[in-house]
Amino acid sequence: MCGIVGYVGNASGRANATHGALDVVLEGLRRLEYRGYDSAGVAVVAEGSISSRKKSGKLSNLLDELEEHPLPGSLTGIGHTRWATHGGPTDRNAHPHLADGGKLAVIHNGIIENFAELKQELLAKGVEFASETDTEVAAALLGDIFRNKLKGGADGGLTKAMQLACQRLEGAFTLLAVHADQPDVVVAARRNSPLVVGLGEGENFLGSDVSGFIDYTRKAVELGQDQIVTITSDSVDITDFFGAPAVGKEYTVDWDPASAEKGGYASFMEKEIHDQPDAVAQTLLGRSDARGHLILDELRIDPQLLKQVDKIIVLACGTAAYAGLVAKYAIENWCRIPTEVELAHEFRYRDPIVNSKTLVVSISQSGETMDTLMAVRYAREQGALTVSICNTNGSTIPRESDAVLYTHAGPEIAVASTKAFLAQITAAYLFGLYLAQLRGNIFTGQIKDVLADLNKIPAKIQKILDSSTELRELARSMKDEKSVLFLGRHVGYPVALEGALKLKEIAYIHAEGFAAGELKHGPIALIEEGQPVFVVVPSPRGRDSLHSKVVSNIQEIRARGARTLVIAEEGDEAVRDYAEHVFYVPETPTLLMPLLTTVPLQLFALELASGKGYDVDQPRNLAKSVTVE
Repeated sequence: MCGIVGYVGNASGRANATHGALDVVLEGLRRLEYRGYDSAGVAVVAEGSISSRKKSGKLSNLLDELEEHPLPGSLTGIGHTRWATHGGPTDRNAHPHLADGGKLAVIHNGIIENFAELKQELLAKGVEFASETDTEVAAALLGDIFRNKLKGGADGGLTKAMQLACQRLEGAFTLLAVHADQPDVVVAARRNSPLVVGLGEGENFLGSDVSGFIDYTRKAVELGQDQIVTITSDSVDITDFFGAPAVGKEYTVDWDPASAEKGGYASFMEKEIHDQPDAVAQTLLGRSDARGHLILDELRIDPQLLKQVDKIIVLACGTAAYAGLVAKYAIENWCRIPTEVELAHEFRYRDPIVNSKTLVVSISQSGETMDTLMAVRYAREQGALTVSICNTNGSTIPRESDAVLYTHAGPEIAVASTKAFLAQITAAYLFGLYLAQLRGNIFTGQIKDVLADLNKIPAKIQKILDSSTELRELARSMKDEKSVLFLGRHVGYPVALEGALKLKEIAYIHAEGFAAGELKHGPIALIEEGQPVFVVVPSPRGRDSLHSKVVSNIQEIRARGARTLVIAEEGDEAVRDYAEHVFYVPETPTLLMPLLTTVPLQLFALELASGKGYDVDQPRNLAKSVTVE
């Protein structure tokens, strides 16, 4: 949540002098729209003063405001898309916030937990506030330190003021500031909230993530916890909150701007659903040698420590938690290690039993999910080993974990996750197989067989996408439905949960996912005439197949008037007599089925929400990365 962009350029020193600060900042904000927001604003430093514009609503509202009230040309600027926390989504609560007589502008991602105490202190000094936000308190504190304690910046400038201010702030925050008295400088601070530096030629950048500056450079610098960075057109200086020098880690972004565009699809979500064959293939690429041994180069943990693990806890939130549920089935099956799946925001508040033989696996697309980050930190404090499954190179959770397994899904722009979910499941399978290989639970030949089956998945996903016309038409015809239920068993259960979540996220209708075995324990009371129910049917193959039990569930709900919409494996003719609609997926081993059965449910949610005329990429009230607890 919240998109942040900062820029300093030098027209005489740039290889490309065709863009000014406003151009860069607005393009960065456009690329960061996927994070979710309800207002937007910019500020530039020009002619010895700060000029700012901000509007509630979409970025287009800000563009209209800028057309009516243009800003002067400038080579220094900051921009922000806000997801409301303190104070509603109004013009006055939008960022930037001004202080020091209008000479200082500040934007902020996160929450200042001690804002009330600081506000009372500043009110006693005669400071007046124009908004309801904690951000304006941080701006006022920074302005007060700059003007009064540092005598207008003479005793250290904006960087020193930021250091002193951050020593007083509590919570999670990224702050960017510009001051009219230092027109060629942007100063930023980071604690428990994402921020990355972009390195250009004669220009430098700041962003919530690399999307904010990917049009201009692929060279980036990771910032560590509790660090402050000062950028000019030709320098990047990093310190800690107390002024001690620090060093960031440079890396190169391995995707280009075109991969973040819609590519001819009506929405990013539709594009990303169609990206899934490639996302799974890329996550599998290069993970094994010629003998069939898994080689996970990023997992740099002493194998002896992994062999001693006697419990695994998977930590995640939302869609990633459902990927974790799939991981539980696979890891316990292959590794024979007890595996729990915890919602990260509940984990550290229940006094969990964690020790040096516990392995904590966190799953986060962005690597910045605050609940998951804080849970990982807690686990490490208790002595647990930590592994991250993540899609974003250089983000906080991988950096603070003992090891990381990166998915390679590419940038995911739509707020509702699709391709990242399948990539997370794929990575979890790889991790489970690797752990089983290390511990000797299964033979190399078995691993080769599973990898061979995994490598067939991309083509099978493509087959589903290519034959989805009937499903799409059904979804469009159901746009006025008020409720849809989802049932599944075994690995079909997390698929049912994910199917319901997708519908809630983008279509805003009641949807619930249930374990099919729970039906008679309460949920069957929801079944009435015409109630649509998706049922994810297990394969009829296998010694311990649950197929017959789920077919019985279908009969039970149909007898009570339900419309039964069935996801089944090709060749399963037994379900036809009990289903109003059957959507087949290619045959594949049971544990791997979620990589296929999820796809029709994604398409259904996409088409139903689109039929209602909703913005599927930026659903109401939601943000791509939840970076506050």
